[in-house]
Amino acid sequence: MSHPDQPDCRFLLLPLPEHALLAFGGFVDKLRFSADEEDLSQQRYCQWTVTGLNPGTVRASSGVEVAIDAPVTDLDLADYDYLVIFGCRQPSMAQALAAEYRPLLQRASRSGVSLVAVDNASFLLAEAGLLSDHSVALHWRHQQEFRAAFPDIPIHADVLYHLDGNRISCAGGSATIDLATALLERHCGPTRALKGLADMLVDESRAASHALRSLVDSGGKSRPVQRAVALMRQHLAGLPEGVEQLASQVGLSRRQLDRAFTEEHGMTCHQYWLELRLRHVHWRLHNSSQRLSQIADEVGFTDVSHLCRAVKRRYGATPQALRKQQLG
Repeated sequence: MSHPDQPDCRFLLLPLPEHALLAFGGFVDKLRFSADEEDLSQQRYCQWTVTGLNPGTVRASSGVEVAIDAPVTDLDLADYDYLVIFGCRQPSMAQALAAEYRPLLQRASRSGVSLVAVDNASFLLAEAGLLSDHSVALHWRHQQEFRAAFPDIPIHADVLYHLDGNRISCAGGSATIDLATALLERHCGPTRALKGLADMLVDESRAASHALRSLVDSGGKSRPVQRAVALMRQHLAGLPEGVEQLASQVGLSRRQLDRAFTEEHGMTCHQYWLELRLRHVHWRLHNSSQRLSQIADEVGFTDVSHLCRAVKRRYGATPQALRKQQLG
């Protein structure tokens, strides 16, 4: 058993501006539960420090301010096993930070610290030239953009995280809990690594190759269709370039995506997207008092008359009539 002053592993946590709080919080809380015998938040068996280029705070994408324990200039990087970088809200933001963060990342790498990229922090490492001869796990939403920007860096699709020597990557979100568990198991053993999952109301530690039910159950058998439906739900109001942009984000041409939707759902991609929007309109009419103009704006109809025509074609009644039926 490690002495309290000699933890099994040490983590340096680097949240970038506009990072996702879910990924950051999940990782930190998993460390916290494994760090001591009870639930006292004592950093005995593993330790962590939240750092940044400057003292103060860093704002998450939700607007929450995360306090910096110590700026990197006050730390000896060789004291840490892992530098965990939590990506920005957009990949382009992470790439734009490469010049600013490259000296820190290079210094950490030279010190023997494993670099861990969470969510789109892989864009930062790649732009900084620190992913040569490595491959990455990446959130499915960003894979096409990453391939276009860094065609020579292989992507492991459909995995939660990937351990590649001193370069580790994670798709983000709740998968950081699974990554933290895997890293803790390396140093602390499986019993301590799994400690606290029940307290976090997490059923089990997922393997890196775990298939997400939220994708599998999203409305399709093939992965491109599953991802397209997930994107449709994210963008009910549509995308600037419509179905072409949707197809590009899942790695297909529009014709290929339409063929896949027709085979699985008996309708084109555009028709399926419209059906999702109209189902949401139907729910709004029955479960809210929102004005029709607000509902039309939410789902991307140009005006109320367009909304009314589409609803009547689909449900055989106007929005006003459907709302009256619910009240009746």
